[in-house]
Amino acid sequence: MEIADLVSPGATVERLGGGATWSEGPLWLPGEDAVIWSDIPGNRILRWSAATGGVTVDRTGVEFTNGRTFDREGRIVTCSHGRRAIERDGRVLVDHYGPSLLNSPNDVVVASDGAIWFTDPPYGIVQPAEGYPGELEYGACYVFRFDPATGDLTPVVLDMEEPNGLAFSPDESLLYVADTSAALHEDGKHWIRVYDVVDGRGCANGRLFAEVSPGVPDGFRVDEHGNVWTSSADSVQVYAPDGRHLGKIPVPEVVANVCFGGPDGDTLFIAATTSLYRLQTSTRSA
Repeated sequence: MEIADLVSPGATVERLGGGATWSEGPLWLPGEDAVIWSDIPGNRILRWSAATGGVTVDRTGVEFTNGRTFDREGRIVTCSHGRRAIERDGRVLVDHYGPSLLNSPNDVVVASDGAIWFTDPPYGIVQPAEGYPGELEYGACYVFRFDPATGDLTPVVLDMEEPNGLAFSPDESLLYVADTSAALHEDGKHWIRVYDVVDGRGCANGRLFAEVSPGVPDGFRVDEHGNVWTSSADSVQVYAPDGRHLGKIPVPEVVANVCFGGPDGDTLFIAATTSLYRLQTSTRSA
């Protein structure tokens, strides 16, 4: 498979609207034909609707939300920098690891068994515009698995400096995780690592999947073929399941995150700095 099989040569990136300070966490709402996303420094959620064709403010004072997804019952699961928590429909599900507060949950996926997997880097407690000052109370930055049925919270990836975006392969046998630590590479490259998922409950055999440049692989999604569509400083970049770089789709702003949506599920929505963009593709989300 090549990039031309995924994006037709005539497809263009279309700006839908803007007004954000830093756009993150896009989510397609199929029942509303709309996208919501986070303006983290603005402490608000923005909305683009196909019905109106414009961007409106969905909510303000949202405690610096970041990434979000749906759970198996269609409820929205959200990362909150301000509350240092994972929320579901606005209510805190988990905010502690043992006696320690979480750092600032950043991105989240929900597995087929209902477990919530999320990354916990420090950005909401070290960047004044993205949360509130605080300490790394458990002394590290992990990827966690939370079981909402039992309340069990388990670290599953412990070997990253600042884990950020994450996504499963289509069969959930692999977990991809981006590391956006500024200390990673002097040459400006940052990586996505991949882990084998063990019994749906843990990770093993972590290894390099891809090095992304320029900028960082912040948020990303995996399509139905197992390709990884990742953010970077100048584009959305696409990698095959074997890590081969298939190509890039230039975007006029720094890209933070993406999601698939649209009536047929084949539209890529791109959260990039101040704006939301879309691109017609020939694939769908995993």
